[in-house]
Amino acid sequence: MELTLNMLLIVCPLVFLAGFIDSIAGGGGLISLPAFLLAGLPPHTAIATNKLSSTIGTTISAARLVRYLDLSLAGLSILCALLGSALGSRLSLLASEALIQYLLLPVLVVVAWHVLRKNKKDIEPEAVPAKPPLPRSRAMLYSMAISLVVGCYDGFYGPGTGTFLLLLYTGLVRLDILTASANTKAVNLSSNLGSLVVFLLNGKVFYALGLPAALFCMAGHYLGSGLVVKNGTRIVRPIILVVLAILFLKILFF
Repeated sequence: MELTLNMLLIVCPLVFLAGFIDSIAGGGGLISLPAFLLAGLPPHTAIATNKLSSTIGTTISAARLVRYLDLSLAGLSILCALLGSALGSRLSLLASEALIQYLLLPVLVVVAWHVLRKNKKDIEPEAVPAKPPLPRSRAMLYSMAISLVVGCYDGFYGPGTGTFLLLLYTGLVRLDILTASANTKAVNLSSNLGSLVVFLLNGKVFYALGLPAALFCMAGHYLGSGLVVKNGTRIVRPIILVVLAILFLKILFF
């Protein structure tokens, strides 16, 4: 595959926007993966190349929160996420390009619906009655199971992974929002890495586009992480909907 100027003009601005949005309100993958597809990459290559840029970009956000990690929970969760994402990536590669294409739009629409309906009461403990912490052994088991399953999804597709982890860590594991956010970033970064390794070994990453995109993703994460934006989801919603609408039209008519 040959890199073209059109590919760079489509992908780099959208991936920058995805990194910026991901650091503010989550859901950046709902923009970055469609960006690679809109640029004309086959589904497997688009997913793999998106993993390259998102892995590098997520490192910025993860570094900011590392001091808030629950290390014992995070350590085992990271191992489960690595295993799950490697499995998910293998399943993705076993599926045909046509099947991935057919599944892509409904999956993105469902994920977008879950991400965009997220609001403060879903993740902010002060907005709902406080729940007692889980026993440590149960919290460990839940965290590992969540990381394995969501990691598998991340390896297969990916968009919305951070949102799902955050909601499950706060809702089922009952972590406070700061600890949940830190563990989410660490586990998400690990699942990205596990998936990326599988795609790299199978030659699916388009480096010529993925590396420039990674720089733009890092810039988006860096700028977005320095801002405090109220009602971030309200800002993100129309952007995600427009990108998904364009992708939908492209798949149907081009």
